[in-house]
Amino acid sequence: MRLLIKRAILALLATAALAAQGQTVPTIRVGWTIPAEEAKYMLMRRPQEFPSQGKAYKIEWVQFQGTAPMVQAMLAGALDCATMAPLSLAQGHIENGLNAYIVAQHVGERPGSFSVYWAVKADSPIKTAQDLKGKTLGTNAYGTGVYYHMLLWLQRHGLDPEKDVKIVETGFPPSEDAIRSGRVDAGPLVQPFAMRAEDKGGLRKLFALSEVQSPMVQIFEGCKKEFVDANPQLARQYVKDLTAAMKRVVANPAEARKVVSEVTKAPEAVLEKYLLTDKDFYRDAGAKPDLASIQETFNLYYKAGFLKRPLDVNQFRRTDVIAPIE
Repeated sequence: MRLLIKRAILALLATAALAAQGQTVPTIRVGWTIPAEEAKYMLMRRPQEFPSQGKAYKIEWVQFQGTAPMVQAMLAGALDCATMAPLSLAQGHIENGLNAYIVAQHVGERPGSFSVYWAVKADSPIKTAQDLKGKTLGTNAYGTGVYYHMLLWLQRHGLDPEKDVKIVETGFPPSEDAIRSGRVDAGPLVQPFAMRAEDKGGLRKLFALSEVQSPMVQIFEGCKKEFVDANPQLARQYVKDLTAAMKRVVANPAEARKVVSEVTKAPEAVLEKYLLTDKDFYRDAGAKPDLASIQETFNLYYKAGFLKRPLDVNQFRRTDVIAPIE
């Protein structure tokens, strides 16, 4: 009996030790969204390919509908790292005091890559910016980076966005139908919706964001400064895995499309038409952030009055926690 009791106690102690050991594995709370976060999807769906997961750290994945809600969640203390856009980081910092580091890049635009563009009907009389006077333009959502770059394009062509045109929200998925139905005279297209519209025909490109800025960063990974400064090695391991995941995505497009299909439920046959081709956004193989491009976006927004004060991108940089980390 004593032997059985002793064995039971040892078993309980062993179980407690294992539980305690499991509890010591730190967790990073990461926000994500769809689309264009292939490196994260790889970490999410193929964790066995990244040995540090489950050992050095664990990831708690939290899905959102955009970058702005993720910034709010980070401010509330609910996230450690999340997808950001230059505008969402800038506004989060200026308006609410968010301090974060730019640690990796997801996608951007540059010559030879896809650029978000506005389309009109093929037979539309609208040929130039001046032809948009009195017309209705669609945008994905008010207050986004795409929205503000559209305003910059209008201003550069001598149009007052408040007086010369009417701007309405369409979202990206319904934008094609809004153009074809006449609800808007010109609307924004992004992949995969641009590819779908081009396959159907009947629309033509009017202008693209690349006419305002190129290269340009669309989205990057940001981590809260407080979290990184308190856990630099943990943050470095996460960025190291993001680097490895992005390399895997760029080197193995077929595998990446399979993973994206699992996450988004989009058929691989559809993804093959654009994803990781010259019809898609640009991805740096090492997930290296283009800080100069982000700085240019900050400058453009400040000069246009979209930001209350100028920002230096270097205040969002920590040299030992930024991709690529091998």
